[in-house]
Amino acid sequence: METPIRGAKPVDPKLLEILVCPLTKGLLRWDAEAGELISDQAGLAFPVRDGIPIMLVDEARRLDQTAGG
Repeated sequence: METPIRGAKPVDPKLLEILVCPLTKGLLRWDAEAGELISDQAGLAFPVRDGIPIMLVDEARRLDQTAGG
């Protein structure tokens, strides 16, 4: 799994309004520092690569893991 890049290209705000967690269908929050979309309900952080959210559970990082792995 790739490590998020600080200062990564942000997600389009309009897209953030409609995206939900693929597991819980709950709200996501943008973590600009880590370049991830966070699902607090699922305890997952979804990576964003080149401004594109990767909304696959298999690609997500568990929140109890460090950002580096």
